[in-house]
Amino acid sequence: MGKWANESEAREEIKTLISEYYRDFKINDKPFKKGDRINYSSRVFDEKEMCALADAALDFWLTTGRFASQFEEEFAKWIGVKFAHLVNSGSSANLLAFSVLTAPELGDRQIKRGDEIITVACGFPTTVTPAMQYGAVPVFLDMTVPQYNIDVSQLEDALSDKTKAVMIAHTLGNPFDLSAVRSFCDKHKLWLVEDNCDALGTKYTINGETRFTGTWGDIGTSSFYPPHHMTMGEGGCVYTNDPLLHRLMLSYRDWGRDCICPSGHDNFCKHRFDGQYGELPQGYDHKYVYSHFGYNLKVTDMQAAIGCEQLKKLPGFIERRRHNWERLRSALKAAEDKIILPEPAENSVPSWFGFMISIRPESGIDRNSVTRFIEKHNIQTRLLFSGNLIRHPCFDQIRGTNAYRVIGDLKNTDFIMNNSFWVGVYPGMTDEIIDHIAEVTLEALNR
Repeated sequence: MGKWANESEAREEIKTLISEYYRDFKINDKPFKKGDRINYSSRVFDEKEMCALADAALDFWLTTGRFASQFEEEFAKWIGVKFAHLVNSGSSANLLAFSVLTAPELGDRQIKRGDEIITVACGFPTTVTPAMQYGAVPVFLDMTVPQYNIDVSQLEDALSDKTKAVMIAHTLGNPFDLSAVRSFCDKHKLWLVEDNCDALGTKYTINGETRFTGTWGDIGTSSFYPPHHMTMGEGGCVYTNDPLLHRLMLSYRDWGRDCICPSGHDNFCKHRFDGQYGELPQGYDHKYVYSHFGYNLKVTDMQAAIGCEQLKKLPGFIERRRHNWERLRSALKAAEDKIILPEPAENSVPSWFGFMISIRPESGIDRNSVTRFIEKHNIQTRLLFSGNLIRHPCFDQIRGTNAYRVIGDLKNTDFIMNNSFWVGVYPGMTDEIIDHIAEVTLEALNR
């Protein structure tokens, strides 16, 4: 035997050294000073994530394993659903969420090519991309200002005999009108997919019942990319309370296979060699039976190990985001004659991802001049993702075709594209940083 009595002892020493490394080289305890770079978001972590990552690396399982199972169980319990499945990104989460709704097992509610999906043009493209790539038809609705979410007054106008689902995101932590959208979906027997990637931890109340966003729809999705509410580096999650959707998620995520054996386990169902599937020979190995055209979207166990530690910190992250958002809003009220300040949705307690600012057209101020000034002072800014997705080059070859529909003139969507931007409120920001962002923004507006 070497210097350690057993593997457990060796691991503990390795983790002790990693903790010391973190304290010596990774802690940034320098006080903020004006001119320091302020990113709109960043990872917030400590030695616990680094030790968990090392623990998973020492297992050298690499693919989905024990840490992924632990995270899925703990995340489902935290957010309040029966089933949660890790994937390799938030975009993959949206792909998986849409794909399961195309399964033939859903009968009359199966989404087929040519069916319509109600969504918005202002947002991140991968909320819409899966539908378009499949051959479904997105129906784009306008947004509201200053909530920056779907205009629910247009829902009935968007409805047709081909409508099968509503798939939209909660914008920067501010939830869309879940009460109206949920009611609309129930009335017309439509699927509701909540892209919850920018709103993890937001709470919404309907008829006295409060739940986290992502759990009011049939399916919720989350992203664990570094800027988001918690991180695994890359990574995402799809969650549901529906047992059939849960089963379909496992299939589509794992190559489309019919088998539900966990990674590394054979004959979990005890019927590996006695089934009849499709036109395959009787008893064909169930581990290689494919009931859907699926993908490999699994996460690595190293990512999941980081997520297990991040999940413990998530409640604190959420509270700090709320604190920073409120402090920034209070400071920027002085410029309300020049900008439109964001407002939380009714019946909600948002878990903010960013702070939206829209320049009032009557102010005569150019949005780009403001963001250039802020960026020149080393503060990152971001636009609201695509602004108006249908104006992007990816639509050049289909613009004006029946590949999509638009309700109304998307007036507010274009307004946001031309006049709006946002800055960060992530939990690594101190009061001094938030105050500096406000100071620079006010200076940009008052020049």
